[in-house]
Amino acid sequence: MESGSLLLYSASKLVDSRLNPMPNPRKPFRINVGFIIHEEVGYSHEIPFELEKVKLEDLELSQLSGSVQIGRTPQGLIVQGKFSADAALECVRCLKGFVHPLDWEFTELYAFNKKSASETGLLLPEDAHIDLAPLLREYALLEVPINPLHTPDCKGLCIECGQDLNVKDCGHSQHPGDSPFSVLKELL
Repeated sequence: MESGSLLLYSASKLVDSRLNPMPNPRKPFRINVGFIIHEEVGYSHEIPFELEKVKLEDLELSQLSGSVQIGRTPQGLIVQGKFSADAALECVRCLKGFVHPLDWEFTELYAFNKKSASETGLLLPEDAHIDLAPLLREYALLEVPINPLHTPDCKGLCIECGQDLNVKDCGHSQHPGDSPFSVLKELL
């Protein structure tokens, strides 16, 4: 390769890395923001995400899509994200697995120094690579229902034999009065 071609190739790689600062497919949420730090206040850059499957520690998501807008401020870099994904959950009544859609947004400041840090205390690392995975996980978990149900009218499992009452009725009485603890209720 000639030196002029090499220079052109290097310049095109620089432009490509600025447009897509996600170099590592194993860590797609680790972003190089070094080029934004040196821009003027008010500069903004958007990074899109489209991933078929991703694991954020204990949270597995599929069909994740969204983007982050990273803007330069005097205090640091403001990161605004908007995402949607599907999470595999288990119904609390019948224990059936189902897919639940999640939508979430966040705005966080990665401060240049401790003096400018917000209440979350996020500081811009010295290597100018921020990892959005912990933020994505935290905000996605906030959207997961506390008691996930695959349908609002789920009948659950029989308290006596464990039959899925959505499939067929086993004939056992499902009244709470049949519980061995119903005697304690009478004491109140």
